[in-house]
Amino acid sequence: MKRFIVIVLLLSIFLFPLEAIALSMPCSMVLKPNEPDHLKNAMGSALIYKVQLNPPSFARTNISILAVHLPDPAFFGDYDRYEGFAYIPEEISWRFTLYPTPEDDAPTWAGRIGLITAEMKNVFVQVRLSNSITNKLGPSVLSNSIESCM
Repeated sequence: MKRFIVIVLLLSIFLFPLEAIALSMPCSMVLKPNEPDHLKNAMGSALIYKVQLNPPSFARTNISILAVHLPDPAFFGDYDRYEGFAYIPEEISWRFTLYPTPEDDAPTWAGRIGLITAEMKNVFVQVRLSNSITNKLGPSVLSNSIESCM
């Protein structure tokens, strides 16, 4: 009987690896440039983990993003900031502002969202351009999927 249970567990890990990854938290991933030739030094990271908010309630998922060596958003057109954007295709998406640090030359952009209740399966995380006046979300400049979580 023990052998059967071990075999079933091993098979489930090898046959359904995405489910194993989705349940493995905390996790971190590297956010890579979508156009590496134009953003040679740009890179980011995302940390995904469970948080317990006050007053005590059920745990929610937090996504924190840090992005470095990005050009000024205006470099790409009518944009004035970057946003974190995470989504499960054809199901749900979340967007949140990334704030620049006060460095003069290429600030670090960082932000987080901590109220996610969806299961973290098949999630994609991006840093995207944004216009704060029109609320227009622009294209992604850095991205990766939860499958790359370590």
